[in-house]
Amino acid sequence: MFTGIIEEVGTIRSIKKGAKSAVITVEAQKILEDIHLGDSICTNGVCLTVVSFDQSSYSVDVMHETLRRTNLGDLQGGSRVNLERAMAADGRFGGHIVAGHIDGTGTIISMTRDDNAIWIVISAEKEILKYIVSKGSITIDGISLTVADVDSSGFSVSVIPHTGANTTLLSKKPGDTVNLETDMIGKYVEKLLHFQAEEKKESKITMEFLAEHGF
Repeated sequence: MFTGIIEEVGTIRSIKKGAKSAVITVEAQKILEDIHLGDSICTNGVCLTVVSFDQSSYSVDVMHETLRRTNLGDLQGGSRVNLERAMAADGRFGGHIVAGHIDGTGTIISMTRDDNAIWIVISAEKEILKYIVSKGSITIDGISLTVADVDSSGFSVSVIPHTGANTTLLSKKPGDTVNLETDMIGKYVEKLLHFQAEEKKESKITMEFLAEHGF
């Protein structure tokens, strides 16, 4: 579990691609201060498992499904990535609940300065947009941000200087792809309501049944 508060921007040292998978090695500093085999590291919003590490980098396996659903396949040596270790139980919960399970990708449409902030408009598929609400939370490349506005084709966020300086977001440009994870609460609510609706459909108790039995 993560919070979307980026700890460090790392650099891709190497990507060894297989037929449909990859092993990515990331150079970092702060992340390596407390790292173990099997740890989960949120990398550009994607929860990945540490399979090896040394004094200056760590490596993760990336499977085909992850490459297909995220922008990790676009990375190359020298690319910068947002990094966050799993949330510590004794730490402050500064962002929102982030699983590191990407729902899909969006495309940056525009980036506009507004005094000290930058407005970013991102387009996304309807299957993702249905979970995005104005003033709700969204994770973009692992960064917890507040949705300013949303419509049928996309949504917008405003990035403050601190976030811009400590993440990769402002190094992006219109046309670039970003990983999106919507607030998981909405997905749980939808699942529950769908399950209840299906149960009602499957019920054999009807008004006719009740009348026939004297109710």
